[in-house]
Amino acid sequence: MRGRKWSRRDLLKATAASAAGLVFAAPLRAAAPPPSTLTPELIAAATKEGKVSFYSALELNTAERLARSFEQKYPGISVRVERSGAERIFQRIAQEQGSGINAVDVANSTDPAHYLDWKKNDWLAAYVPEDVAKHFPADQVDPDGMHATACAWLEVIGYNTDQVKREDAPKSYADLLDPKWLGKIVKAHPGYSGAILTTTFVLARDLGWPYLEKLAQQRVMQVQSAADPPKKILLGERAIMADGNDYNLVLLKDQGKPVEVVYPAEGSPLIIVPSGIFRSAPNPNAARLFQSFLFSAETQQMLVDVFAHRSFHAQVKEKGEHVPLAKLKLLKADPAEVQAQSEAIKARYSKLFRV
Repeated sequence: MRGRKWSRRDLLKATAASAAGLVFAAPLRAAAPPPSTLTPELIAAATKEGKVSFYSALELNTAERLARSFEQKYPGISVRVERSGAERIFQRIAQEQGSGINAVDVANSTDPAHYLDWKKNDWLAAYVPEDVAKHFPADQVDPDGMHATACAWLEVIGYNTDQVKREDAPKSYADLLDPKWLGKIVKAHPGYSGAILTTTFVLARDLGWPYLEKLAQQRVMQVQSAADPPKKILLGERAIMADGNDYNLVLLKDQGKPVEVVYPAEGSPLIIVPSGIFRSAPNPNAARLFQSFLFSAETQQMLVDVFAHRSFHAQVKEKGEHVPLAKLKLLKADPAEVQAQSEAIKARYSKLFRV
């Protein structure tokens, strides 16, 4: 298995086969379990386990901050962070589960379609933190209680204000095709980033592949993560980013850096980041405690205030520098459709952009 590059099709075959051979400790659930409150017994059991393994597609500094905050709140429990791009996390978990390696306790991904696979294979454990049941909208919670949206952000256009005047800046995806931006655009790749896979799906659906064909002719710099384009325009390596996380630009602006966010006229792709517990978690009690911590109002507010993420927790206040979601045109994707088209999207994109 080492050294092999797995496609999603390979992984689905492997995961389906491995799932067929597993014996589970609990039956499949027909509905979500009742909300779980934090109890002294859960905390004691989690402390006895002493550790939790957190696989995350969030940026490393965000995942590490979550880990350290949890360790401070619950002394005696250490968090091991395994951070990578969503597609690599998907591959790693599939390989581990297929090999009978039970290493992951909790995972989040910027590609919600991954949870369709994990749920289908019965790899996820039902668990609904009390905050999720009380304060999250139903459309951000799996009906069987297998996962919920831990945070969200938007993929946007951005530019370096030292290189581009506000009046000249692109205001739409269509504006990116202007010849004046030839060789001045940076963009992330859907083969690495789950967020960019969703974004590419949305743009292909709403603007059509001919739009992406024209964009590819603009000599676009390709990077991996959705967090990379903001860094490239900050450094002045490119003047414009065609996609990238809005939170990176908001945080840079807070620091007085010369960047600006553009929410495209056609709409901004909404990226949701689910989190779920694995049925085979080696530290099941610590996993449940960590999941409850992640969805608490305190942690959700920290994700908003410190990292400029979006939260669906009803008690969390929006970051002041953000345009509220209610005032933006959001482009949403059906994870099942993204899943069905993912391999075709990545192949066609790679051919168009020659990467």
